[in-house]
Amino acid sequence: MTKDHKPVVVSDIEEALPQTTALATDVYDSKGSTDHLEKLAVEDEDPNSPFNILQRYPLLRDRSEKDLDLLNRRVRRRIDLRMMPTITLCLMINYLDRSNVTNARVAGMQRDMGMNDVQWSLGISLFYVGYMLTQLPGALLLAKYRPRIVIPLVMLGWSIPTILFPFVRSPAGFAVARFAVGFAEGPFFPAVALMTSSWYVKEELPFRMAVWHGAQTLSNVFGGPFAAAILENMDGIRGMHAWEWFMIIEGAVSIIVALAAGFLLPNWAHNTPWLTPEETEMAQYRLVLSAGGEDDSKKDMGMWAGAKLGAKDPITWLFMALHFWLLCAQSFKDFLPSILRAMSTSNLMTYLLQSPCYLLGYLAILFFGWTSGKFKDSVWHSIGPILLSAAGTVMLITSLNIGVRYTGVCFLIMGVFSGLNIQISWMTQLVPGPRHKKAAMIAIANTFGSASHWFTPYFFLTNQAPKYQFGGGLILVSIGLTILTVLATWWYVVRLNKKLDANEDGVNVDRVDRGLPPLEKGWRYPL
Repeated sequence: MTKDHKPVVVSDIEEALPQTTALATDVYDSKGSTDHLEKLAVEDEDPNSPFNILQRYPLLRDRSEKDLDLLNRRVRRRIDLRMMPTITLCLMINYLDRSNVTNARVAGMQRDMGMNDVQWSLGISLFYVGYMLTQLPGALLLAKYRPRIVIPLVMLGWSIPTILFPFVRSPAGFAVARFAVGFAEGPFFPAVALMTSSWYVKEELPFRMAVWHGAQTLSNVFGGPFAAAILENMDGIRGMHAWEWFMIIEGAVSIIVALAAGFLLPNWAHNTPWLTPEETEMAQYRLVLSAGGEDDSKKDMGMWAGAKLGAKDPITWLFMALHFWLLCAQSFKDFLPSILRAMSTSNLMTYLLQSPCYLLGYLAILFFGWTSGKFKDSVWHSIGPILLSAAGTVMLITSLNIGVRYTGVCFLIMGVFSGLNIQISWMTQLVPGPRHKKAAMIAIANTFGSASHWFTPYFFLTNQAPKYQFGGGLILVSIGLTILTVLATWWYVVRLNKKLDANEDGVNVDRVDRGLPPLEKGWRYPL
């Protein structure tokens, strides 16, 4: 949305629907014709008022308040039931495939390939090199084409090199294979964030993003027992290492989920085949009303035009920095099995210890996502969880007591993953459109954030065990810079809203001078 675009809408979709439809119903009931509707539309000079937005959708404009409310709930329920479980499952598979080498390392993958710590960390880093290269072009392709085709193709792309891992026999082969998996996975996370923000209004968005974003932690709840079942029982079958079976099975599951996603996922609000015409219009109306009149379906800009818009917006750069520091604070996740190994007596216990702390992390993500949407707050919902992580980090690096250190791991996971979810939700709310710009913004922020993986693996070397104080120090510094970046973003958004207030006040003074009622307060950048 451009800076001079000053939409006027009711911020809450649930309130706006009855308000708008009641207005239309009153006019119809009193006169029984469209004459007064046309007169009212002329008198309302704001094209982005709730009433005038409703007039863009011929299948909705004549419906009663009750019918519109029921239709709104039906559309949201259909998307919830089809899209949310599908993308959550896809994310779980994505994170399992991304982090499978951490469990495989405990099972002897590094030893079997003859790698030292530096060679292993190099392979971990090269994954993110490939990951970064495809973020922006992949996200822009998704914004232009159909998600139910692009996303399954992306999933198939990372499944193939995962299945081929048993053929890797050297440090160089490990580095190449991890690069290939990262190259294929790059577009996936921005794609899911873009899809969610393109279907849900801003009050619904934080919790829905929490559901799928929590798949990263949820995958580890089930991933630990899943890894234990394979890595502890399949070693030597058909002359293969257990970690090789682990890779083959995960790749095969990923292919099955990719094929299912092609049938279950929607496209965009204007071209999803399994919605009725009325549901299609409601899906668009909800989003346009929430975005202050911005209608992505009416804009067909080129891919790189959207990238330019995103790169020019200061909000992109603020969230790029915020994403970077949050991912630095998450740098422990690729080494968590190694950190927990110092708290356990066997590999099996190491795998199983991951599940409780990741389950608490998932519940925290859902809680903070729900309260963020309920109270319409992103600033303090970003700072609060990250402070919890700071406390957990101090516990982890200053104590040798296993109970204290394990509690610290739980706090660390609960905070940083919750904070990252709020950051992504807030970012997509601040730029409601056009879709290509939003896609570019998400991809740019995630690409720059992923650069942290070039150096963070070297902070968690085995000679730092068991406290990993060097890595803990990196996390604490990252948390401090995360908080400063949130406050800087808060300051900038407040400035933008003050400009909108001033412009709106000037418009209303002019309206009052002409004998017209002042306009209601319009769309504002959410805090």
